Amino acid sequence: MSHLKQNLLNDTDQIRLFARRRFFTRGGNLLGGAALASLVGNAFDGGMLGGRTADASDHTGAVPTHFAPRAKRVIYLHMVGGPSQMDLFDYKPKMAEWYDKDLPESVRNGQRLTTMTSGQARFPISPTKFKFAQAGQCGMWMNQELLPNLAKKADEICWMRSLHTEAINHEPAIAAMQTGNQVTGRPCLGSWASYGLGSMNENLPAFVVLVAIPNNREQEQAISARLWSAGYLPGEHAGVSFRSNGDPILFINNPPGVPDALRRRSIEQLNEINRIGFERFGDPETQTRIQQYEMAFKMQASVPELTDLAGEPAHTFELYGEEAKKPGTFANTALMARRLAERGVRFVQVYHNNWDHHSNVAGRMPSQCKDIDRPCYGLLEDLKQRGMLDDTLVIWGGEFGRTIYTQGQLSRENYGRDHHPRCFTMWMAGGGASGGTIYGETDDFSYNIVKDPIHIHDFHATVLNLLGFDHERFTYKFQGLDQRLTGVEPAKVIPDLIA
Repeated sequence: MSHLKQNLLNDTDQIRLFARRRFFTRGGNLLGGAALASLVGNAFDGGMLGGRTADASDHTGAVPTHFAPRAKRVIYLHMVGGPSQMDLFDYKPKMAEWYDKDLPESVRNGQRLTTMTSGQARFPISPTKFKFAQAGQCGMWMNQELLPNLAKKADEICWMRSLHTEAINHEPAIAAMQTGNQVTGRPCLGSWASYGLGSMNENLPAFVVLVAIPNNREQEQAISARLWSAGYLPGEHAGVSFRSNGDPILFINNPPGVPDALRRRSIEQLNEINRIGFERFGDPETQTRIQQYEMAFKMQASVPELTDLAGEPAHTFELYGEEAKKPGTFANTALMARRLAERGVRFVQVYHNNWDHHSNVAGRMPSQCKDIDRPCYGLLEDLKQRGMLDDTLVIWGGEFGRTIYTQGQLSRENYGRDHHPRCFTMWMAGGGASGGTIYGETDDFSYNIVKDPIHIHDFHATVLNLLGFDHERFTYKFQGLDQRLTGVEPAKVIPDLIA
């Protein structure tokens, strides 16, 4: 008995020591941050920020914005696999003369290749087979054969044709595009937005993830919760994934025979136990667990209403297409993204797979574009009609681009393209993005950037700017360092992308 008592005393001492250490490591940062905020508070009134002042409306985040946000929310449409820029948005008419000629070494210039094409004896050029035309007053050359609806929005879209990254394979490239680092485990852009801006709806998460199922499923890439992890940020800022089939959230419904009142009492008692644990140990994950239980209970009422499309008028489905009525389609996911944004969700991350076109570009690209063309147009038009586009930033893009040379055997009707990190195209609309801007140029082979490069860290810095944050000061203390989305390498906001 005395031995057990001594163990309990030792445990108590350890708890005190742990709590004391946590107070000085975490509490000290908070006290220091409060002192710093009081010292530099006047800077947030416009003196250091060109007269742009912070807007406190709808802001419940952990840190103040550095200047007035242009975007209150984000819908990020990630095309998993890397869309082929020269088949969609990067028009290269001179390549018609280069059909089946090898890519010059002076263009490739010793670039590292993937194992899919590094063993090829030749690198024959494969021009796009699709028809391009200029769209809008801005004159954006794009594939209107497959994207006729999106072309109608050319003057409302900010076109970025000079993105580049260091990552050449999917896993590190998607991680870099989402988290700013090729190594998984860092917070993603959605988590940073949730942490910085907070929630606008106490009955839904600040950050929601939707995975759309493509109609063609030839070559999908694996995606998982590591991409919407909160990393070293508090756990409540992780993305909450909604399912396309069955209950949107696992276990959202009460078990048979358990009424809401009983579930409410159970959660209150669990949370009381967790609060006692938090007071003793100071573990922030315990606080996250309390918040998750509370959010889960609130979502039992909010999610069924959210996912019920019966109240949507007929003209909604005229915008998005009839596939919007079918759960799991990209059209349905785009409509759900609008409904989430409308209800105050800060960041909606959408993944659409099967853009990894190592083969059969000519056969698969029409299916992929059919999935996204009308819904992307519908989403932008729907947000505009509802007065939401001005403060909702819509982003479209993949993790890298594709090569102008073919992978495997070349034919005009069946060609493949390997991964290409040196240049790729993305676009933004709404939320302060500069509509009708065409930024960046690549060479005749869509292989190297010749004007206005955009590193993915520059892209992240610009998005954070639109959300009201200076990317160099928007940090989180972890392992003794002020961590940030844009990392330690130089990154810059690109003013031309901002309206």
